[in-house]
Amino acid sequence: MTSSTAVPEPGPNAADRTHAAAGGDVDVIAIAPDPAVAEGILAETPLEDIFDVGVVDRAQEIIARYPVARSALLPMLHLVQSVQGYVSQEGIAFCANQLELSDAEVGAVATFYTMYKRRPCGEHLVSVCTNTLCAAMGGDAIYKKLQTHLGSESEPLGQNETAGTPNEPGSITLEHAECLAACDLAPVIQVNYEFFDNQTEDKAVALVDALQAGKKPAPTRGAPLTSFKGAELQLAGFFPEDDRQYRTDVDGPSQAVETLRGAQIAQERGWVAPVAQDVPLPEVEKK
Repeated sequence: MTSSTAVPEPGPNAADRTHAAAGGDVDVIAIAPDPAVAEGILAETPLEDIFDVGVVDRAQEIIARYPVARSALLPMLHLVQSVQGYVSQEGIAFCANQLELSDAEVGAVATFYTMYKRRPCGEHLVSVCTNTLCAAMGGDAIYKKLQTHLGSESEPLGQNETAGTPNEPGSITLEHAECLAACDLAPVIQVNYEFFDNQTEDKAVALVDALQAGKKPAPTRGAPLTSFKGAELQLAGFFPEDDRQYRTDVDGPSQAVETLRGAQIAQERGWVAPVAQDVPLPEVEKK
């Protein structure tokens, strides 16, 4: 028969606690991967100081859209990012409280999806597609160019790092992204999830220069450009009540000539997809 130990130890013994507290000689901030994040974790900021009544009301509105409250977690995390520009430990606690989940359940989701940022993001999130086709068409070169342009030759900007002060006007967070589903327009960049197609190194540099100067260049297609926080609020499902302003914020041609060309040729030539036939499943040998 085994006996319990105070903290986890190798072997079959159970433990009274699942963690061992750091001793007084352990510098938590120094050993953390990001000291700024560690400081935020150690500081106990009341949730109501960050997420006011208006945010709570929006959270409850999101929850009311779903028959099961926990299904609202993804848009709730977008709501948190629209307030803070990232998902902080306080943001995780806020979602957990609103949805009656544990912090661990919320944290598991927030750390699984790359669209939820775990460090403060810039006013603009610039995503460079470096998947196969975009990479072959120049995506890798564009990403490297922006790394040195936003950083320096000796200290290029890293993945999910920010040029400027996060959340401040003109600040830019750079990331390389997996497929952005625009292979026909490669290489592509997204700014706050809006497309800038057929990019080159020079175009990409001009784009980030304009963003840093406070301008909002028109995307190649889709809705007008907004800030990262503004895009996050839309992803949480909140838009202007005024119909004209709503149309201004979200309307825009989403298709491109290149995307529609195949369908147009098929229509002109009378091509149609073959009708699917019901085929019996092959017999499977019984075990």
